[in-house]
Amino acid sequence: MDTDSQPQSEVTSLGINELMDYLPHRYPFLLIDRVIELQDETVKAIKNVTINEPFFNGHFPGKPVMPGVLQIEAMAQAAGIVLLRKVNEKNKLALFMSCDKVKFRKVVEPGDQLVIEAKLTKVRGGKLGMASATASVDGKVVSSADLTFSLIDG
Repeated sequence: MDTDSQPQSEVTSLGINELMDYLPHRYPFLLIDRVIELQDETVKAIKNVTINEPFFNGHFPGKPVMPGVLQIEAMAQAAGIVLLRKVNEKNKLALFMSCDKVKFRKVVEPGDQLVIEAKLTKVRGGKLGMASATASVDGKVVSSADLTFSLIDG
């Protein structure tokens, strides 16, 4: 899908190339594979977790588990996209400032597909944003957090 041919508000999904237009992250730190739903203040994205992820070599040998901090980062990347769209600023960066009410409920392993949902809860003057986010596998929440961002010039 060519996002340049549609008004930003009409784009409802993003492939990997469009994601990289919003996020500065690249391999191995781009932790979203696709945005499957995108609305004014909500986003639903997916991360396919494969054994080829570089962190599995050391976390943990013989029992690969996706680190919780990377689940939070994936949620922050998804929330950052919807925040940047909300303030209509592709030339800004959404810097992840803090996370609150973080919970990890289940282990995420190779072969899982994380479904990340984030909803903006507050936007202040195009400089600060807050979102609540969850990551699920097979319809069960595996992690959740409230996230805060600062918007700076990119």
